[in-house]
Amino acid sequence: MSELKVQPLFESLTIIKDPRIERTKLHSLIDILVIAICAMICGAEDWEDIAEFGEAKREWLATFLELKNGIPSHDTFRRVFILLDSDELKVSFLDWIRSAVSLSGGSLVNIDGKNLRGSKSGINGKKALNVVSAWAAEQSVVLGQVKCAEKSNEIQAIPELLKLLELQDCIVTIDAIGCQKEIVAEIVEKKADYVISLKGNQGILHREVKDYLDWAERIKFKEIEFDYSETLEKGHGRIERRRCWVTEEIGWLTQRAEWSNLKSVMMVESEGEVLGGAKTVDRRYFISSLEADATRALRCVRGHWAIENELHWCLDIGFREDDCRTRVGNAPENLAIIRHLGLNLLKQETSSKRGIKGKRKKAGWDEGYLLKVLNF
Repeated sequence: MSELKVQPLFESLTIIKDPRIERTKLHSLIDILVIAICAMICGAEDWEDIAEFGEAKREWLATFLELKNGIPSHDTFRRVFILLDSDELKVSFLDWIRSAVSLSGGSLVNIDGKNLRGSKSGINGKKALNVVSAWAAEQSVVLGQVKCAEKSNEIQAIPELLKLLELQDCIVTIDAIGCQKEIVAEIVEKKADYVISLKGNQGILHREVKDYLDWAERIKFKEIEFDYSETLEKGHGRIERRRCWVTEEIGWLTQRAEWSNLKSVMMVESEGEVLGGAKTVDRRYFISSLEADATRALRCVRGHWAIENELHWCLDIGFREDDCRTRVGNAPENLAIIRHLGLNLLKQETSSKRGIKGKRKKAGWDEGYLLKVLNF
């Protein structure tokens, strides 16, 4: 992967149309967007924070921004982000990522949704915004995101996101809500592979896969072609053993022809034990377009949790996303995109060994470090 350079990002922002009428354009749109991105990297959480960051860093910002009428007020930032076309900002983000990130064959791309709890308004009856994101696990970058329509869910949003991404030769992982024939077909259309969790939302398919693999394990897969892998992890007072069985013998599946390029089914058993405590055992089932390779299958299953640990957790803890009370117009989605921009840049800066929250503080204190993050 090439380094994420921020200059192409700032250049890509120039394609966004200014939503304001001419007489209200005291500050250029590019200045407003760049200040907001820099402020978000440095710890800003609301419009007042963004405006105060701009004032505090005015001299430094003036070295590369026009600032013809100084720093915009917090009301200006708020108004612009409410009106700004989210689709145009999303396209700008996608263009930047495509120019900077090259996914190699076998790269894991995790798809999952996140609820922005603070965007809910009980008084107005507005539901919290739900955003579906794509996370490149090995590269540690957000590849793109789309919001779920207010009266829709992730099942409708996932195909829309997949259409935006370049996924050839990648492996797409999705949890059980994405186990839909249309979603599988879209992944195959993008010339990618898939590993998708299987639960009760697919009644017959789930029951057949579970019954078969449970039975096969009981008879030790006698006369069944399969692959097996096992891992053992110890740490933090816990021992976890994972076993994976995967087989391409799926002629017994009654619905196999309805799932595009379905080649294998797999079972992953996780056995956890806290030292001195009780054991827990959990079995999960998956469908896949990959050939039977249990080591790779375990990598995909484990790798899917990167989107929770490396993206969603970082947004909640490092950016306090759930505490953001922005609710009006396009502002919630636009700020979500800005947070993704900031997270991508912070993840790529490796000279500091601190977490995201610590890096944000360091960037706010040290302009030299902020420049490293921005990669000018």
